[in-house]
Amino acid sequence: MVKTKPVPYASAVEKAGAVSRDGEAGTCSSACAVASTLVAASRARGCERGMAARGGVEEMRSRVVLGEFGVRNNFRVDVIRMDESTLEFDMVGIDAAIANAFRRILLAEVPTMAVEKVFVYNNTSIVQDEILAHRLGLVPIRADPRLFEYKNQGDEEGTEIDTLQFQLKIKCSRNPCAVKESSDPNELYINHRVYSKHITWVPLGNQADLFPDADLRPVHDDILIAQLRPGQEIDVLMHCVKGIGKDHAKFSPVATASYRLLPDITLLQPIEGEAAETLKKCFSPGVIEIQNIKGKKVARVANARMDTFSREIFRHDDLKNLVRLARVRDHYIFSVESTGVLPPDVLVSEAIKVLIGKCRRFLDELDSNHMD
Repeated sequence: MVKTKPVPYASAVEKAGAVSRDGEAGTCSSACAVASTLVAASRARGCERGMAARGGVEEMRSRVVLGEFGVRNNFRVDVIRMDESTLEFDMVGIDAAIANAFRRILLAEVPTMAVEKVFVYNNTSIVQDEILAHRLGLVPIRADPRLFEYKNQGDEEGTEIDTLQFQLKIKCSRNPCAVKESSDPNELYINHRVYSKHITWVPLGNQADLFPDADLRPVHDDILIAQLRPGQEIDVLMHCVKGIGKDHAKFSPVATASYRLLPDITLLQPIEGEAAETLKKCFSPGVIEIQNIKGKKVARVANARMDTFSREIFRHDDLKNLVRLARVRDHYIFSVESTGVLPPDVLVSEAIKVLIGKCRRFLDELDSNHMD
């Protein structure tokens, strides 16, 4: 049996705060507190069972040190690059379990709005009703899920607080102005391609008053849904509800959410001349640069972050023992690509809130179990 030495710590949940960002870089104190709480509380759960005296939970909380579980006080989040759909940031000074928790929450537990029900009134296209409904369900909808409630499981009809309604009604016809000799469908037919731009919002109840300036529509206008020929038409009504990726992938707010450890490349001795040029070619562009020192070409590590760990260097017997490849164990490079439903920085903030909620529920369970 492995014994751990319990030592004091202060409850981290009460210290959890919001994400703050200063220009291009930001600091996330709340994530550190949340991470600390999750690791400390989970390791301390076994100790709680043996505390039968009154106030045992409080005693357990006062006997754990965060540093013992790999959570350090220098934890920080640095925002490296961000645009409308992608965010790259560094998590430094954190355990792999907490980093992976953020990734999994981004993929499966941050809610979005997506098509749940499709009412087919007319579909004479070659696309079967079930396939059409499936395709419509995977179209990302630009709607802020924070403005809506989860729909009750037993409710058949949606309301303005939990459902968005969209309509797709389109019919293909011949173009009377088309040239007779033409064989191009774009000239011969009108509305022969059904795109996501043809999906329109139909307000439910007082939604027109609640969201007067809201641009509720598919994220992208050029998603091909079906192809029609003259006389064929599609007439469907869609209900969008709030959900999470754990229930269905269509609710996942990210196209990708991944992380990797920061590469650490060390030159064990000076590498000059042709060997320096060969070394540069072994790594991704920008990792190694060549300097001219006293008329000699000398290699140096310019930006190890750009390395992809191709291990090409080990093909060269004269170089493989001159370079040490490693990774910084507590420095995680996160890449988050949003589907466009919400900006990526908002998704990360929502993921932090979900993790905070999990920690609080876990500690509440500990309290309630002790009371029982």
